[in-house]
Amino acid sequence: MSKFTKTSVAGHILEEFLKPTFRYKGMPVNIFGLPSFRASYPKNTFSNELSRLKREKFIEKDGEFFRLTKKGQEYTKRRQDSLSMFPFSFPESAPKNLLVMFDIPEIKKAEREWFRFHLKKFGYIMIQKSVWVGPSPLPQEFIDYLKHIKLDSCVKTFKLAKPYDKNKKLA
Repeated sequence: MSKFTKTSVAGHILEEFLKPTFRYKGMPVNIFGLPSFRASYPKNTFSNELSRLKREKFIEKDGEFFRLTKKGQEYTKRRQDSLSMFPFSFPESAPKNLLVMFDIPEIKKAEREWFRFHLKKFGYIMIQKSVWVGPSPLPQEFIDYLKHIKLDSCVKTFKLAKPYDKNKKLA
């Protein structure tokens, strides 16, 4: 699956489909009938991106109108969900006694980056790209959200018998 950044032309196009705005021939417009995209793009860039979104089955033409396909809806929903933030943080002195291992598929790259961001925010230390250690337990709201975005089967946690000490040398 293609990845679209939040600031890419394709990202703006997909986001606009979800906003309740006026529409003219399937395109979001403002009250004056002008395209409502935040950024202005050269006409050929916009047409190329629309063609690519159609080719990759994110949007389809329905008569005169464009609409999101099921694939486009799932993608934009996942993008919105992946932006949820959790303000919880552990005290700096909290013992690092929970090992978190994950294998989040490439198709969910945005979710994987979101997950790593939160582990850092919670005070976790990266041992390897997909192995982190930090304080326990993970916030229940965060775990529930992992289930909601279907990442729970990609993440495993293990309680350590002794807290991890990053300064301790292996024998």
